[in-house]
Order: sequence, then structure tokens, then C-alpha cells
Amino acid sequence: MTAVNWGILSTAHINRLFLAGARQADNVQIVAVASRSQARADEYAQVNEIPRAHSSYEALLEDPDVEAVYISLPNSMHIEWSVRALQAGKHVLCEKPLTRRPSEVQHAFDVAESNNRWLMEAFMWRHNPQTRRLTELIAAGAVGRVRMIRAVFGFVAHDPRNVRLSKTLDGGALMDVGCYCVSAARLIAGEPERVSAEQALGGEGVDVAFAATMRHADDVLSHFDAGLALASRDLLEVTGDGGSLRLTDPWHCRNPVIELTGKDGATERIEIEKADSYRLEAENLSAAIRGDAEPLLGRADALGQARTIEALYEAADEQRVVTLG
Repeated sequence: MTAVNWGILSTAHINRLFLAGARQADNVQIVAVASRSQARADEYAQVNEIPRAHSSYEALLEDPDVEAVYISLPNSMHIEWSVRALQAGKHVLCEKPLTRRPSEVQHAFDVAESNNRWLMEAFMWRHNPQTRRLTELIAAGAVGRVRMIRAVFGFVAHDPRNVRLSKTLDGGALMDVGCYCVSAARLIAGEPERVSAEQALGGEGVDVAFAATMRHADDVLSHFDAGLALASRDLLEVTGDGGSLRLTDPWHCRNPVIELTGKDGATERIEIEKADSYRLEAENLSAAIRGDAEPLLGRADALGQARTIEALYEAADEQRVVTLG
């Protein structure tokens, strides 16, 4: 397969993870990066050994050699630049969350389809073998009938200038880390039917602690907490009437292990092969661009994410249970 030429839109800190993963992929070639100044773009390109540096995001989208772009801008800029990239004829991998507004998801994917281009939300954990093994175990009845899902993701954002703490930039715990918990609950139990939530505010008026309960079809309940002012912790548990599954590194997947506890209380450690999630998501979209695969995540998943996040914020803001249509 001929490698797909990728451009990086911004010099955000998360790029280091994407670049490290993408460089392991045979079908990915990083050819350009863009910043808001030529000096910053030049410096970043030199340090990261990227051939071309553009002084503006517009310039990168005008680069005829760039086929796909990875967008790692602040949350509030995701839709605007995804749409602009699609309109410029580029395929797009946009960092999560694509948006908290369902209407924007619909618009972005409409633009992608009208321009015959792929758009994918970058939930890298969904591409990891650990996640695939989790869903296989559940489907095989390892825990019996699923009844409860518990998810946790949090850390402390110490720097007050952190974009995650900016309301203007669509920051907040739910948008940054809670969206992983939402993604997991939806993957396992489907779209929620109703939600309730509480939040504690900080930073520039964003949720720095967020807790929620969601009800799914077949009486499955899920609950999660996420924070930007909580000690670092990651957890995903799936409990049924016949056992439970526990992942202590569900999102980064650096040490992929699933603990399966049966009815008898005995626990089995299921070790999963290590794989770079960022490499896998870049490989997936590149293969789709070359016509050799379908993107793992598309319109339906991004729309489900945005609808759930919108409902959760409504529930927390208005202190009521919100029913999803």
C-alpha cells in the first residue's frame, strides 16, 4: 500500500503521541506541520524531523501533497477546522471530542460525504487490542448478562493556563477525560436512554469534577466520574450476573491486562499484546483512504457521543434527569 501523506494541524503537546505512533505505521508518512507563525512551525518541524513547515493552518490545507490532516487544536476549534480541511479536499482525523453539539457533527459529516472524504473522531483507545478483547469477552458471555458499568478517568490540571480549564475553548473534565467514560459505556451498553449528572466548577468556569449515572436498554446502568482536579486514576469495570471484568489501564492501554472474576470469586489475568493505539488509528484511516478498510469510527459513533455529552451537561446544569430521544 502506498503511504498516505499526512499534515499536522497545530503543534499541540498531544502531537508527540500521535507522531510516535504514526511513524511506526507503514502506510503513514508525516510530510507537513502548521503553526500560527513561521518561526514556531520551523522550530517544530526541525525538532520532529517533519519536511515542511507552514506558517498558518490555511497554508497547510493548500498544500497539494497533504492528503490527510490530524487536528489537535483546542476543542472549540475542532469543527471549524475539520470542516475547512474537508472542504479543501483533505481527509480528517480530529482529536476527541469532535464536539459537544450534535448539529455540528451532522454538518461536519455532511461536508465529508459531499467532498468524498473520510472524517474520524480520534478515540485511540477504541483501536487497541485490549478494547477488542474486552468486547469479545462480553459477547462470549464471560460475565453473563451485563448489569453495571463503572468508568473512571482523572488527573490534576495544575497549570491555570491549561486549555482544558478554559470555558471559551470548550474545556472541562467531561470534554477532556469524561468523554472516554462515555465512549466505553456506549460501546458496551449502547446509547443511553436517560442520564443524571453533577459537576463541580473551577478554572475559568468549567467542570473540574463530573459524575454521572446513565440508564441504557435492557436495564443496564453505567456510572462514571471524571476530573481535572482529581488524583490520577484510570478504571473500567463491567459487571454482570455471572462475573466481572476489570481494566486498570483502559484508556492509555500501556499495560493491557483484563482481570476476569467469575461467580466463584476466582480471578484470571488475561494479558493482551501491547500495541500503540495512535499507530492503529492512523493505520486505520490511511487504509480507508486507500480503499482497503472502513474507518472504525464514523458518523453514528460521533453523533452518539455528542448527544450524550449534550444531555449530560444539560442534566448537570439544570439538576434534572434528561431523557434522550
